[in-house]
Amino acid sequence: MMSKKVGRVGLGMDSHRMESGRPCHLGGVLFEDCPVGPLGHSDGDAVIHALCDAILGAAGLDDLGTLFPDTDPKWKGVGSDLFLKETISLLDKENYRICNCDIVVICDEPKIGPFREKIRKSLAETMAILPEQINVKGKTTEGSDTGRVEVTAIVLIER
Repeated sequence: MMSKKVGRVGLGMDSHRMESGRPCHLGGVLFEDCPVGPLGHSDGDAVIHALCDAILGAAGLDDLGTLFPDTDPKWKGVGSDLFLKETISLLDKENYRICNCDIVVICDEPKIGPFREKIRKSLAETMAILPEQINVKGKTTEGSDTGRVEVTAIVLIER
């Protein structure tokens, strides 16, 4: 019997309050001139957190909070790229590969558009895939909620 490739889809979401004076890491990129940054136990990179949950969900694995609980002091202040590297390692162990990722980032500050390519390249490098396999879209709230960043990611994987 011939086996056929079966795609699996995962959806991830994350949200962090933005606070003045915090470093702003999103998608593995530091937004150096941004006056606000995500509040979180780790670096608060909501893009990577949502992406990890999408990948883990597609593979049928535990979620980010179970694997890297915010109650564990060893994850305090950690760069989220570590979570993404570990997530990719778990995906590899299950013999899956990423086909593509689509990410929507909603925040009024910082503006995502000027950093879109940099985010794609950073994520691609960390995941060892091509930037063309990642799409990033920035949206604003049109001023209705300037106090947080919300991210939704969807991922297609296959064996």
